[in-house]
Amino acid sequence: MRERVNIAEVIGQYVTLKPAGVGSLKGLCPFHEERSPSFNVRPQAGFYHCFGCGEGGDVFTFLQKVDHMSFTDAVELLARRVGVELHYEDGPGNPGENYQHRARLLQANQAASDFFQASLDRPEARPAREMLLGRHFDQNAARHFGVGYAPQGWSGLRDALHAKGFSDDELIAAGLVTQGSRGTYDRFRGRVVWPIRDVTGQTIGFGARKLFDDDNGPKYLNTPETALYRKSQVLYGLDLAKKDIAAKRQVVIVEGYTDVMACHLAGVTTAVATCGTAFGPEHIAVLRRIISDQQGQATDVIFTFDPDNAGKKAALRAFAEERRFVAQTYVAVSPGGLDPCDLRIERGDQAVRALVHAKQPLVEFAMKQTLSGFDMNTVAGRAAALHATAPMVAEVKDPAARPGYVRLLAGWLGVDVAEVEAEVRRRATGQSRSTRRSEPEAAPRRETQPAAPAAVTLPGDVVTRQERQLIEVLLQCPEAVDAGLRSRAESIALTNETLATILAAIVAAGVQPSATRRVEAVVEHLSAEYAPVVRALAAEPLPVRREQDIPAYADGVVRGSIEVELTRRKAAALRRLGMLDPQRDEAEREALSRTLMAIDEDRLRLRQE
Repeated sequence: MRERVNIAEVIGQYVTLKPAGVGSLKGLCPFHEERSPSFNVRPQAGFYHCFGCGEGGDVFTFLQKVDHMSFTDAVELLARRVGVELHYEDGPGNPGENYQHRARLLQANQAASDFFQASLDRPEARPAREMLLGRHFDQNAARHFGVGYAPQGWSGLRDALHAKGFSDDELIAAGLVTQGSRGTYDRFRGRVVWPIRDVTGQTIGFGARKLFDDDNGPKYLNTPETALYRKSQVLYGLDLAKKDIAAKRQVVIVEGYTDVMACHLAGVTTAVATCGTAFGPEHIAVLRRIISDQQGQATDVIFTFDPDNAGKKAALRAFAEERRFVAQTYVAVSPGGLDPCDLRIERGDQAVRALVHAKQPLVEFAMKQTLSGFDMNTVAGRAAALHATAPMVAEVKDPAARPGYVRLLAGWLGVDVAEVEAEVRRRATGQSRSTRRSEPEAAPRRETQPAAPAAVTLPGDVVTRQERQLIEVLLQCPEAVDAGLRSRAESIALTNETLATILAAIVAAGVQPSATRRVEAVVEHLSAEYAPVVRALAAEPLPVRREQDIPAYADGVVRGSIEVELTRRKAAALRRLGMLDPQRDEAEREALSRTLMAIDEDRLRLRQE
């Protein structure tokens, strides 16, 4: 089944991949923080490897690690994707049970989404349709975003899903019904409902807004935490926005479902929203992988906040996390304090696009919001404001931009630029010292290009580099080399012990039907510590510009390796010849002379061919 799955398509749903040589793709590693991409994917070989943190493997390994699922879960997920039917042996701890449970929850959520969407067309859903139309969302918009209606009764959804074969336990586990003293009842009742989907487009939960005054619940009610739905990792609209986010290198973070709809319908198709929680580090990690957030790339992350106390708090929270982005961060605030949905209603689509276009740097907005809490008419107030905002300037990522913010802050405070500059410098120095003091006690954090595990490290000398290239060719494209030459290369005595061990495993693995099978077969002939090395070599891009250049490159590497081996053998023969006594070792000297002649002839043939 592994050969039937395109690993680049699977990984591409989590990481933005770009061409990085023939048969190779590259992106930001999803397993550690980095600013320059070191995460390589080789679709033809079916493997990925990060040359920063050492993580690597096949498509099953990737899903296990990125989605925190078991091997069985990964196999079953991909089986469903490619239409392969799996069969399980009966017995305790059946490995299919967990996947089947997760699959059932996904099926229940999709069935619920279908039920809600169908309910929106019923006569009793008129208040829901009017609410949507009042926000300028017509039937097509509702259908595009999958918006539906949860009937007012206590068991409409439950009964409909019972009829489809779902049990109460499954519906409770999916967060669709609630257990009460008299049995189960629908969690969402008398509400407009939005399906919340993961990055692959599967429905994992719902958000619902109340419609009726007699509803004593919160204005917005979301699915509780489930095996599928974790609000700290979910962004509403990401399934629709991810392609444009990657293409336009822009993401607009709004505050609600209707704001996402309004932005997309107005042409801002990069909008997403959190689901009942503040924007946090896990959301940032998701977005950084989508936008391929790295140095040297012009990327905009734009927040929209209401200009009230809640918006002020949200802006300061966002600024506290802002350094996790390499991208430039901005804030877009409507002059009238309107959110994108209301702005579209009052002023049209163009106004929403203008709102995003008129963004301002997040640091400026956060500084202004902070200054608003101080009395600037007193010396003490200005001093306190300086102490509060100087750290913000000190944290500006771009050193070249800091002097400009120093002057800006000095103007806002009405103090001398040198005074602000000195305070910013003092705060920057203090932060640096504080960071150094706290490093031994802080939880270890993998930064850009962390040290690779020892097992992956190979010397960088010329000989080892050449031997490494030979292993890469034999792993990735042995069919591109003449069988006779390949056989000779497989008998070379490599000087690097790790590579020599891998070469022996390549020979033992024999001919395999695909690159993926070949690599797995090699790994099976080695102890566990060699697996990361093998997969790294299998994922290493070959230094060619076009696919048709691979045979010539592979042939050159193999011939060069054989010639190095011949040169080594000639040197050894010459050394031995020099040690022999001309009188007593005449027979051995003649044999060595014949060996040297044969080596020279062999080298000449290699070069002539």
